[in-house]
Amino acid sequence: MSAPSSSPSPAPAAYEVRVAEDPADREACFAVRKDVFVAEQKVPEDIEYDAYDAGAVHVLAVRADGVPLGTGRLLHGAAAAAKNGDGDRAVGSLGRLAVTAKARGLGVGAALVRAVEDAARARGLTAVDLHAQTHALGFYERLGYEAYGPEFPDAGIPHRAMRRAL
Repeated sequence: MSAPSSSPSPAPAAYEVRVAEDPADREACFAVRKDVFVAEQKVPEDIEYDAYDAGAVHVLAVRADGVPLGTGRLLHGAAAAAKNGDGDRAVGSLGRLAVTAKARGLGVGAALVRAVEDAARARGLTAVDLHAQTHALGFYERLGYEAYGPEFPDAGIPHRAMRRAL
């Protein structure tokens, strides 16, 4: 008697992470943010999009068939100095990291963080700072980030500041 055969589970769809340079890619980034932050986490839409978006480096994870899976952004220069707490222009600010519900667990978030770090290195930055939702501290710690300072609310969600030297 032979053992019952089981069909292998389908492999996750391949995806790429790239800098969102054309308008369609940037719109895909904003659509992911709207799905995750506005619809899922109930962040008011009027505070989700801000003046920093125009000068930020946006990264996009997109499936081979064109479906957007996640996004993140890097602030640098004066914009980052205003966000990182100590005014250091050599420290970038990672923010608006969002992965769609169906893409969670596929490594998309880590790939987006690494893409932001690559963009920071390309701009000569020495570290990346971020404000992590407290439930995501472990995710960022596994990527080498260290929390500092007290917990604080942002859009009604508890956060902690974190930093990683590049």
